[in-house]
Amino acid sequence: MLPLPADIFTEPENVSPDGLANLGPLRRLAGSWQADKGIDVNPKAEGPERRTFIERIRMDPIDPQANGPQLFYGLRYHIHINTPEEDITFHDQVGYWLWEPATGLIMQTLAIPRGQVLLASGKAGPDDRKISVTAKRGDTAYGICSTDFLEQAFRTDAYRCDITFNDDGSWTYLIQTELFVRGAPFNHHDTNTLQLVAPPKLNPLAVIVNDRAKSGGSGTAG
Repeated sequence: MLPLPADIFTEPENVSPDGLANLGPLRRLAGSWQADKGIDVNPKAEGPERRTFIERIRMDPIDPQANGPQLFYGLRYHIHINTPEEDITFHDQVGYWLWEPATGLIMQTLAIPRGQVLLASGKAGPDDRKISVTAKRGDTAYGICSTDFLEQAFRTDAYRCDITFNDDGSWTYLIQTELFVRGAPFNHHDTNTLQLVAPPKLNPLAVIVNDRAKSGGSGTAG
């Protein structure tokens, strides 16, 4: 843990309102994405099951976020996954990807509607073509929280997400979740390569500032 500054209350001044321009390595994730050849390997009573899935992801820039002197730029995301065999949702997930330019800290928050949340972290430079974040059960800084049932039946001990940005503008992820199922470890993993289907929009503050500049207004939003 980094030492706390003497002043933990004062927020940064002259903060750029343009979320897209300040996302660092996360800039390549902004927009709407789709793919139909994702692979999921998950635990079943009869043994590991391999499924092919169809995935849609939307990642929208958010306004700058401050914790006192700490400043983040980020993306709010929604992931929706189906399989070719079933109409019912196979996986639904929401959260944020966050970037702290001052330190290179990357964070991913994750929430799924089966009673599980996590906060994962990593470090990267602004032009890195690969990023990784991790979280561990029991860690009070970057950890995993689950329902009683999941803790007992499908305990999640660790999470890792590795993303590679490809030369053609697509990106590939590998997510590995270390589970403990009925007394035995299991590596639940997913991988996919996403293609851009719609460009990103500006974050709300950037829209306000741009509209004000076009109309000849002055001052800052807030």
